[in-house]
Amino acid sequence: MAESASEGGLSFHPMDQFMIKPLLGEYGEPVQWYTITNLTLWMALAVLCVVGLFIFGTRGRAIVPGRGQSVAELAYGFVYKMVEDVTGKDAVRYFPYIFTVFLFILFANFLALIPTSFSTTSHIGVTAVLGFGVFFAVTILGFVKNGPSFLGLFWVSSAPLALRPVLAVIEIISYFVRPVSHSIRLAGNIMAGHAVLKVFAGFAAITAIAPVSVLAITAIYGLEVLVAFIQAYVFTILTCVYLKDALHPHH
Repeated sequence: MAESASEGGLSFHPMDQFMIKPLLGEYGEPVQWYTITNLTLWMALAVLCVVGLFIFGTRGRAIVPGRGQSVAELAYGFVYKMVEDVTGKDAVRYFPYIFTVFLFILFANFLALIPTSFSTTSHIGVTAVLGFGVFFAVTILGFVKNGPSFLGLFWVSSAPLALRPVLAVIEIISYFVRPVSHSIRLAGNIMAGHAVLKVFAGFAAITAIAPVSVLAITAIYGLEVLVAFIQAYVFTILTCVYLKDALHPHH
């Protein structure tokens, strides 16, 4: 929010919303690995939403589905088709992992749009676990499935022979940058959107520009709803692309 500064101006604190705070005890106390924080609370709520949708929402399964079953089936079919189209039918066995990642990010993003909530996917610590988890999983899978021939991923055999060593170095660098870009892309987009919302919310306190600020907040909020889905989709489809490289490493 906006608050009056001693100089008579306004000071905004759009980044305060991303501060991790313990739920029990005083703010400012050291956060240990076992401390229950606002971050862990909203991550747990995202997990509970997934469980609620696919266990309680589909409990009364019927030929003519209800709303909960329809949403669950739509999400299932959407991600299943994505995995099959991008990675191939031989990758369908890894669908449960990809589907779980997609649902967690999706619900975490949408829960963050609730007023006074907390955005878990705006924290690089959360998205890095997801990004590096995908990176290590597909790398290990690539060596398990292909052995040393997995290194053929870095050797562009279709390029001229003189360029292949240079391209190999570029491919290796880009491969190890994957988990960093994978995680920063998600965290950066979510954080930026919420920060902009907070800034315009601060301007809404100024009577002269309050109507314009409210309209801007409405437009940005609508955009953030779209971004919440798109970022989950982008993270998931990149996971499928990386999985395809692990299963079929040869150019």
